[in-house]
Amino acid sequence: MRPASWTIAIALVAGGCGGASFDGTTYADEEASYRVGALGDGWEALDVAQNDLAWRRRSGAFVHVNATCDPYSDVPLSSLTNHLLIGFTEREWRSSELVDLDGREARRSHVVASLDGVPRELLLYVMKKDECIYDFALIAPPGEAYEEAEPDFERFVNGFHAPSGPE
Repeated sequence: MRPASWTIAIALVAGGCGGASFDGTTYADEEASYRVGALGDGWEALDVAQNDLAWRRRSGAFVHVNATCDPYSDVPLSSLTNHLLIGFTEREWRSSELVDLDGREARRSHVVASLDGVPRELLLYVMKKDECIYDFALIAPPGEAYEEAEPDFERFVNGFHAPSGPE
């Protein structure tokens, strides 16, 4: 799993997805397969090697989702959330709660923090299902850019579904 702080830096570099496919709702690669909700208008897809899927808005908001599958990994959701915040300083936790996502427990965290001195507002979801960890991030300039992107991101995350068991 990669820190969400990399999303901003990685977004500047186009990369290949190496055999991955995305049809607008369903992502599949050699490691994982899952469905996400629609983000809506105003989002530009990014081809980012470090995340399964990523988008940005003109406002400076970024969204990404990533799956990491490892049958031997059993890390608590709080630790996985903190991993996504590597590189962020001056963290102000607005909320952190357990929610249901695709029939599993997920941690939803709202944080305002700085990345290299630049303030960012983040909404993070982390969940485990079967042998995979799924992380979702909305990273935006605080205030209006975040507030405009949040409903799209919530719809995107709430549309998530990963099949259980062998496919």
